Amino acid sequence: MLTNPRADRVKAVRALSRRSSRERAGRFVAEGPQSVREAVRYAPADVVDLYADPAAATRHADLLAEARAHGIRVHPASSDVLAAMTETPTHQGLLAVCHIPGPGPDPLGEILASGPRVLAFLTHVRDPGNAGTVIRAADAAGVDAVLLSEGSVDVHAPKVVRSTAGSLFHLPVVTGLPVPATLDRLRDHGIHTLAADGAGSTLLPDADLRGPHAWVFGNEAWGLPPEVRARCDDVVRVPILGRAESLNLATAATVCLYASSGVGVVTSSPGSSVQFPGD
Repeated sequence: MLTNPRADRVKAVRALSRRSSRERAGRFVAEGPQSVREAVRYAPADVVDLYADPAAATRHADLLAEARAHGIRVHPASSDVLAAMTETPTHQGLLAVCHIPGPGPDPLGEILASGPRVLAFLTHVRDPGNAGTVIRAADAAGVDAVLLSEGSVDVHAPKVVRSTAGSLFHLPVVTGLPVPATLDRLRDHGIHTLAADGAGSTLLPDADLRGPHAWVFGNEAWGLPPEVRARCDDVVRVPILGRAESLNLATAATVCLYASSGVGVVTSSPGSSVQFPGD
């Protein structure tokens, strides 16, 4: 059992909380039973090591057995070691170190070739919780892939990974995309682009969601700049029916993505709309 919180192995895992260390090592950390379970179940080839303290090893014996069946190395560790490996004030006793999947020569092209129906495109989204929550909502709503522009938060940062609650391992996530070129490429493949913005002239219940389309979401503080809205096929706002001034990015994105799934129901009243971030 690993018992020394100052051991080199422990320091190496803790260092993965920094982006520079993740990029050098090509690895990231998934914390907690939900994220670890989804990593083991859906991306076992990417799981390098799994660490469990005694309480978690007893509570999640089935998960550890599944990991071992996949050939994943399971390391018993003390609770102090798990605490030293993570940046969270209280850990849940389970942690997996995973490979950052290497992108193919054209990951967006692979997604477009698959004939997606709905995509989510996050442009310059900086908040880890928002990015992770949108990935989780996209997974729940059956979205085909999540795209992130250059300048957005690192999806393998610990707070993003935790916020996805395992959804990071369920659907394709492509990062580092240039916004104008990506919008043009989506349109060239017959994918209707919908800017989610409070300045939109189209209410969400009236938006055309029948064919392949991509929702485009902006930065939490300044939203979508005019040149990006102008490049999209439509600008859509969500009705606000009560007295709330606005919805945050993750909530607004969830409403839009569920509308695309056909499950969400959005009604409107004259003159009411969601004010998206930046408006």
